[in-house]
Amino acid sequence: MIERIQLLRNIGQFDSVSPPPQTSLTPFSLIYGENGRGKTTIAAVLRSLATNNPSLVTDRHRLGAQHPPHVVIGHAGGQSVFLNGAWTQPLPQVAIFDDAFVSANVCSGIELQTAHRQNLHELILGAQGVALNSTLHGHVTRIEEHNTRLRELSDAIPANARGPYKVDTYCSLEQDPAIDAKIQDAERRLAAARSADAIRQRPGFQEIGLPDFDFDAIDAVLDRSLPDLDAAAADRVRAHIVKLGRGGEGWVSDGMARIEPVSEGLDEEICPFCAQDLGRSDVIAHYRAYFSQAYEDLKSAIRQTGVSIRDTHAGDIPSAFERDIRTAAQAHEFWKDFADLPEIDVDTAAIARQWNAAREGVLEQLRAKAAAPLDRMALSPEVRQAVMDFRARIAEVAALSQRLGAVNARLDIVKEQAQADDLAALTNDLAKLKAQQARFDPAVMPHCDAYTAEKTAKAATETLRTQARAALDQYREQIFPAYETAINEYLRRFAASFRLGDVQSVNNRSGSSASYCVVINQQNVNVTADQGPSFRNTLSAGDRNTLALAFFFASLDQDPDLANKIVVIDDPMTSLDEHRTLRTREEIMALTARVQQVIMLSHSKSFLCNLWEQSDRNVSTALRINRAAVGSEITVWDVRNDSISEHDKRHELVRGYLQAADPDKERQIAAALRPILEAFMRVAYPEYFPPGTLLGPFLGLCEQRVGGNNEILSAGDIVELRALLGYANLFHHDTNPAWQTAAINDAELTDFAERTLLFASRR
Repeated sequence: MIERIQLLRNIGQFDSVSPPPQTSLTPFSLIYGENGRGKTTIAAVLRSLATNNPSLVTDRHRLGAQHPPHVVIGHAGGQSVFLNGAWTQPLPQVAIFDDAFVSANVCSGIELQTAHRQNLHELILGAQGVALNSTLHGHVTRIEEHNTRLRELSDAIPANARGPYKVDTYCSLEQDPAIDAKIQDAERRLAAARSADAIRQRPGFQEIGLPDFDFDAIDAVLDRSLPDLDAAAADRVRAHIVKLGRGGEGWVSDGMARIEPVSEGLDEEICPFCAQDLGRSDVIAHYRAYFSQAYEDLKSAIRQTGVSIRDTHAGDIPSAFERDIRTAAQAHEFWKDFADLPEIDVDTAAIARQWNAAREGVLEQLRAKAAAPLDRMALSPEVRQAVMDFRARIAEVAALSQRLGAVNARLDIVKEQAQADDLAALTNDLAKLKAQQARFDPAVMPHCDAYTAEKTAKAATETLRTQARAALDQYREQIFPAYETAINEYLRRFAASFRLGDVQSVNNRSGSSASYCVVINQQNVNVTADQGPSFRNTLSAGDRNTLALAFFFASLDQDPDLANKIVVIDDPMTSLDEHRTLRTREEIMALTARVQQVIMLSHSKSFLCNLWEQSDRNVSTALRINRAAVGSEITVWDVRNDSISEHDKRHELVRGYLQAADPDKERQIAAALRPILEAFMRVAYPEYFPPGTLLGPFLGLCEQRVGGNNEILSAGDIVELRALLGYANLFHHDTNPAWQTAAINDAELTDFAERTLLFASRR
């Protein structure tokens, strides 16, 4: 409960006001003040205290004051001090009805705006619903924070790393251990598609090979001799040929071929050179065996083997091999961008050296054999090793050729794909693969992981938001129909000519709001209509204020903590008819029994006086805001003095004189007698003595009706009234010009005063 306004300094009309202890507030407190004296300022201070909104106080900084507002409010929980633009302790259990409530929740003037329906939505929800709604909006706000953070994290991910992917899809990519191979394959297919025409015309790999050496054939030639020529004869022939010197063997061989033509027609064979008989020469027989056809065949075999080796391993053959290698390397250079190819690592210089060594070694051996055809020979170990080394190269080249040849099938596929592939699709596929690879780059992965974590957190918050919305929707389904019933009940009590219909919650982009229609003459009026019947042209000022009161009281009914509420009401009777003012007083008095405290502010004395008359004096306080030397002040209000009418005051004055004479008041007493009689007649005979009627004409009417069925006053009453009126008229300016100097006798005044009170109490 608010116990006391202890200080109001530099705010509104209050310069520096510290109300005395007698102005303490009670469970039912009335505060009277004329317009402009500071009632609204007090309401604003209490609203600021309730909402912890400093601007409601700072905006009312007293004009001309050098220092900022300073307010101290004492309550059951201690003190709430407003200093340096903030409250030390807000008081949220305060509920306030004032112009600010109407302007925020009902309308601004005659306009019903979206903000009014949104605020009304909060009002209908009440504390529990507002808590649910706050929880929902907290999650919505958190989701917006997630979205902001996601945008920041998204911007941190390099755009060139994402490729064609959007951020969400990019961050959800999974790591692929084969991504490098897939990228390589995609790059090749893309390169092939770009070079489709060149690929179509480009052949694959041709077979590459090195000629071999036939060991068996070479060994056979080297080991060959003449079986019919014994060794002694062969030695003798060779010894003789040696003596002949260079070309001796050829010379002898040529000569043996000439014996037969020279000896033709003779009985014996003669020497082609000296024409002597050869029959007696024993060496001729050896020459015949040595230079026989078999011998010639042997030499021919040796010579042919050498020629074959030269043809196979010399001349253009090495050059052709080098061309084949260069051709293969060129093909490899072309195809390497389109397919996975074996490396061509051939040392042609080394091969040439080994090839030459093997060839020359074999030929050297054959030349030696040709020089001594009958000598059995064999390849030397050195030559044989040279051939074996070359054979290793042959195997390497053969293996390479086989590997390259195996690629040709894949190259055929590349050609087919190059003709059929979509260049744009391949480009996009490659970009996706590269983006997938970059997703797990150490420079990118932390950003993606942070984005994914934030997105997971957002999903969790969205789940909470969905749950909170479901809880709020369920609560709305219960509270809005109940609130509609409560509002219409209050409108009925206030004797309003309209009701509300279709009170419900509406969700839109700008937030949740309350939607309703006004029901007049059983017709629904769209309160937001731009044309035709609407809120602004179907409800009077009194209707709008009545609706605001209904909203306020209905919202209090929905508050589960109503018993602890401090209700502040500022001028609720504005624009209300007299019967609605009466109903408002009744609702306020009923409310005092249901809440902790009611503080009533008004500029209407009669309204507050009527409340005071109905209140329990033990728990009631009345204060007054008066004009002071500087600004306004708060004092105790003597409600009784303002509650009684002038008639009651005159009665009290006369009765007081009769009890104890006061010479200073004699003329005041005498002047009060006629108004007492007039007031009595107006109440006792309203039909015959309406407002504006004088007692003289009234007495004339009464005399006319004496003794009749329509008699007003008896003859005795008429006589007494004339006597009383005759004395009373002495002290009124309209009946006695010297009324201010007419003599007054205490005994006479006492007599007429007693008779006047007695007459006015007969009926």
